[in-house]
This record gives sequence, C-alpha cells and structure tokens, in this order.
Amino acid sequence: MTSTAESPPVPIVLTQKRIWLIFAALIAGMFLASLDQMIVGTAMPTIVGELGGVSHMAWTATSYLLATTIVMPIYGKFGDMFGRRWLFLFAVTVFTAASVGAAASTGFWEFIVFRGLQGVGGGGLMILAQAIIADVVPAKDRGKYMAPMGAVFGITSVAGPLLGGFFADTLGWRWCFWINVPIGLAALFIAFRYLSVPSHRPKTRPDYLGVLLMSAATTLLILITDWGGKQYAWGSTTMVTMIAALVIVVAAFIAVEARAEEPMLPLWLFRNRTFVLTSAIGLLVGLVMFAALAFIPTYLQMATGASASVSGLLLIPMMVGLMIALMGSMAAITKTGRYRIYPPLGALIIILGMLWLTQLTAHTAMWVVSAMLFVMGAGLGLIMQIIVLVVQNAVAPDQIGTATSANNYFREMGGAIGVAVFGSIFTSRLTEGLTDAFVSHGPEVMAAKLDPGALVPSVVKNLPADLHDAIVGAYVHALVPGFWYLIPGAIIAFLLALFIPQLKLSDEAGMVARGEAVMDKAESTEDGKPDPRLVTEHS
Repeated sequence: MTSTAESPPVPIVLTQKRIWLIFAALIAGMFLASLDQMIVGTAMPTIVGELGGVSHMAWTATSYLLATTIVMPIYGKFGDMFGRRWLFLFAVTVFTAASVGAAASTGFWEFIVFRGLQGVGGGGLMILAQAIIADVVPAKDRGKYMAPMGAVFGITSVAGPLLGGFFADTLGWRWCFWINVPIGLAALFIAFRYLSVPSHRPKTRPDYLGVLLMSAATTLLILITDWGGKQYAWGSTTMVTMIAALVIVVAAFIAVEARAEEPMLPLWLFRNRTFVLTSAIGLLVGLVMFAALAFIPTYLQMATGASASVSGLLLIPMMVGLMIALMGSMAAITKTGRYRIYPPLGALIIILGMLWLTQLTAHTAMWVVSAMLFVMGAGLGLIMQIIVLVVQNAVAPDQIGTATSANNYFREMGGAIGVAVFGSIFTSRLTEGLTDAFVSHGPEVMAAKLDPGALVPSVVKNLPADLHDAIVGAYVHALVPGFWYLIPGAIIAFLLALFIPQLKLSDEAGMVARGEAVMDKAESTEDGKPDPRLVTEHS
C-alpha cells in the first residue's frame, strides 16, 4: 500500500483569479522595496547629519547595493531548488524588520547595518517577483504582467522623493522607514494568504562553496570600484591586494562551478547564446544608464535651484518615456510574439539620447533637458524588462530563477562599475571647473561668502548671473565629457542586440512545464472529460 507521503503532490490549478492574486502579492512586495530605494535618497543628508556620518555618507548607498547584489543570485538559485514562496515571505520579513531597526537607529554604523539588511530583503523581492511571474504566466502572455511591474517603479520614483523630502522636513527622517512597517505587514499578509506556489526539497546539495566565493567576488568588485581612486589610490597596497584577491577568487569560483553537482551559476549558461547576449547587454546598459543618470539630478539642482526633495520630480519625463515604451512594447510582444526589434531599437534611442545630452550647456532650457530625459527613458523602456522576458524564455523551466537573477546581477554590476568610473571622472573635472570659476570671479565669491565645499542649489540660484553661469557651467563641463565616454558602451550594446535570436515565446508557464501546476481549462483527458486534477484547487 502506498502511503500518502509517497504520493505525488496534487498540481496547483492556475485559474486566472489565482494568477491575479499571486500578482497582487508580488506587486505589494515590489512596491515596498522600490519605494524604500526612492524615499531614502532625499532624506539622506538629514539622516547622516543627525547620526554623525557625513564623512562616510557613501556607505548608506554602498551597504544596500552590496547586500542586494550579493543575494540576487542566491535567491534565484535557491528559489529554483527549494521553491519561491517561503523565500519571498522571508525577504518581506527581513526587509520590514530591518526598516524598524533603521528607524530606531541611534548611531551611524548601526544604521548602515540595518540598511544592509534591507538590501538582503529588497534584492529578494525584486528577483523572486520576476521569477514567480515566469512560474505562473507563459512567456507569450507575460508582457501584460511585466508592464504593470515596471509601472511600480514609475509611481515610486515620483512619490518616493516627495515623501522623503516631506518626512525629513516635517515628521522626521525616521518616518522614511516607519512607513515601511504597515506596507510590509500588508505585503506579508497578502503574500502569505495568496502566494500559492509550491515548495520542495532539492534533489542535490546546494553549492554552498559557490555561494561563498561568488559573494566574496561581488564584495571585492563593488568595494574596488567604490574605493578606487577616491578612498585609496589605484596603485596603493590596499587596492593592488584587493584586485589580486578578486582574480584569485574568480578563478576559484570558476573551478568550483565546473565541478559542482548543482552549481550556483552554471557554466553551461554561458553556452546559451541568448543568455550571454542579454547579460552582456544588461551589463553595458546598466553601466551607461546608471552612470549617466546618477549625476544628472545634481546638475538639475544647480541649474534650476531646486531642492533635493523636488529634484526627483525633474526626472518625471524620463519615467514617462520609460513607461510609454515599456507598456507599448510589451503589448506588441504579447500580440505578435516577436521581440527582436526592441532591444536594438532601445539601444539606438539611448545612443541618440546620449549624443543629445552632449549638447547640454549652462543655458539649456529645462524643457529641452526634459525632452532629453524622455528619450533616454524611452530607450531604457525598450530594453530592461524585455531582456528579462527573453532570457526566461530561453532557458529550461527549472533554471528560470538562476537565469533571471544572473541577468539582473550583471546589470547591477554594470551599474556599480559605471557609477564608480563616471563618478571619478565627474568629481575630478568638477573640482577643477569650480576652482577656475572661483578664481576668475574672486570679488563676487568674496561678496557672497561662498564656501566651495558647501554649494547648495538655493544659494547658487541667487548669485549674480556671471558667477551663477560659471558654476553651472562647471557642472556641465564635468558632466558632458562623461557622456562621450559612455557612448561606445551603448554602441556595443546595440551591436550585440542585433544578434539576439528570435525564439518562439513559450505558451506554457514554468510551474506547468515542471509538472507543479495545470492551467484552468487547459488540459483534458482523451475522452473529452475534464482532467480530475482540475477538480481540486490545491494551495
């Protein structure tokens, strides 16, 4: 007699209602993580000032980025092996608990620890949401779900800076984190109640050594790009040692992955043409876009005199362009099943946008800058979410999480490298430009009692026209050459995108392909009667 424990699990029935409930849980989690990323930026000067960490302010971003990038591949791989439900609940719980810790922090480094823990949760929410959608929705229909997921970023990119500035100026910066608690609890309830995706025991032992080595390599690479040329000279003993350690760790990681039974990052993925091309494009576009956009708000603040809390709104045109391109392309892909044209078109638009940005001057009208950002957003909207869809469609159903997280990982690494390199160029040129501006306008500088190390937009806005234009011009001359350095990366991304193969979009959801679920009304027995598995709606 066969015991119940030995019986195969009853497949989940993926009704449209169930899919939308799962989608609601994912949106709640993504909203939580995305809002936090946007809301903290405008309040950060107030936070570090109160906690006494101004000289180490970069760690507020580095700790979150480092934690997020490290855990992305882990969530992806472990989700494939163990199932994604409990990992998603874990990510929401960690993020919410870390928000409480950040809100209650009394010291700067205590705050940094909790920001890192927020990154542990936030990285999981982003990766798992993308992978779970692939589990429950076939690739041919996935566009209509991925577009609203992209809309979450658009909404929070506007609401976040406004809320962050409001809290910092009125209720206090701690509310930037307290607000996550009710949202996190709501997301936890929705996910616990409706995120009905299966869990299972892996057939092989997880690649823990691969996890350790990949985490070490990620840490070294981010710290090298973050510290090199700023905190330590590139030729210093510290930097040379870290670079040597990175090479050794990467070599060890490759050797371990080649022999692991269930590798953290399977080397066979790099024999998949679609994965290699989309990952390379993600890395290059991440490098170009994050580098370019990281410093434009600083220029906009100086050019318009806007406060930090309002400066985020100046990026609204970019988000509008992104959303129009994303929703339009996803609707077209869902209708036609063809996606090849969009990544190269997006890269071409980014190249044109970058060329246009090189025409920035101290007198460029704000509506022109808005149009430039709209173009950049449109290019981004035709690439980022689409290459995730493409790579998910190109791998086996049991590797969806691994491929999704690896693709995101390379994009994040591109962004980290791009911001670091571009930041070094921008900072050195800005210092030189401001020095020249202050020297050539000595009397005005003395009269205004300006401190070169404490320039704020509201002060610059009210300076005499010549001095104002000289300072804004210094920002322009620091920014524009960097765009020329980034354009070759966008051109390479365009060329790579031309070789993405057009594969038929799967009409089978990942869980269905793995035998963990059946689609409602999609399967029947040979005699035409409903499949008895559809009678039970297992959760």
